[in-house]
Amino acid sequence: MPLAAKRTPDERFTDLPGFDYAPHYVDTLHGYEGLRVHFVDEGPRDAPHTFLCLHGQPSWSYLYRKMIPVFLQSGARVVAPDWLGFGRSDKPVEDSTYTFEFHRNMMIALIRHLDLKHVTLVVQDWGGLLGLTVPMEMPDRFERLIVMNTTLAVGQSPSEGFDNWKAFAGSQPDMEVAALMKRGTPILSDAEAAAYGAPFPDISFKAGVRQFPKLVMVAPDMAGVDISKRAAAWWASDWNGPSFMAVGASDPVLGPPVMAALRAGIKGCPEPLVLPEAGHFVQEWGEPIARAALAHFGGT
Repeated sequence: MPLAAKRTPDERFTDLPGFDYAPHYVDTLHGYEGLRVHFVDEGPRDAPHTFLCLHGQPSWSYLYRKMIPVFLQSGARVVAPDWLGFGRSDKPVEDSTYTFEFHRNMMIALIRHLDLKHVTLVVQDWGGLLGLTVPMEMPDRFERLIVMNTTLAVGQSPSEGFDNWKAFAGSQPDMEVAALMKRGTPILSDAEAAAYGAPFPDISFKAGVRQFPKLVMVAPDMAGVDISKRAAAWWASDWNGPSFMAVGASDPVLGPPVMAALRAGIKGCPEPLVLPEAGHFVQEWGEPIARAALAHFGGT
């Protein structure tokens, strides 16, 4: 029996500032039949590079609107999916549906469905907690990495700031996403903040928003720890592609200390681009990040 899920009405996504990309959907992913997954898919299908841009909580692919144009200008393809529970993807209503492997397996199925190759993985927040565990399963598809304000959760809290965020999020079952984004990213206009809130008309659409902070693996017996430990070992020893790291230095949750520890575990990762004013949602300073990453990779 298909999971009970909500689908945000299309009219919630009209006139989003800076984000006029046509939506693409698939509802036939193996193991997720009937659940509609949304993704942005721009640029030539036979491009030499495909940027796979993975968002976190409580954001969606809108987060990448300042980076997508830069990647497209390089001649690349850009795919930016929405996790189930977020953005224009369907939103299962039961909190218990949201597990580490539920999301991870969906992304693996989507990558295979789209047959993505020559992938530059672009991650932040849960995009990294989940996305950094995927390339070891299909290493021939992944060539480069852009990593921003994230971590691999291997059974302990990443920071006191995260503990505070988790406690706050747990007290907000009907989190006002637009207000949260505006408070955490003051450079947003009211219209941009509202775009982040667009996927969530009411509390019944917010199971994913509620669950993601609870899923971060802060204890060694939590689901996903073993996979993440295996991924950490893979990045440290088996990864041979070029990497680029950008750090929003004003992030109290996954800021410079967390990123320094992550960088130490990624083979060959160079010194990061540090953006002093940028907070957790560092993609809001995304245009210079994307340009610096392309320059680091050689301009293509």
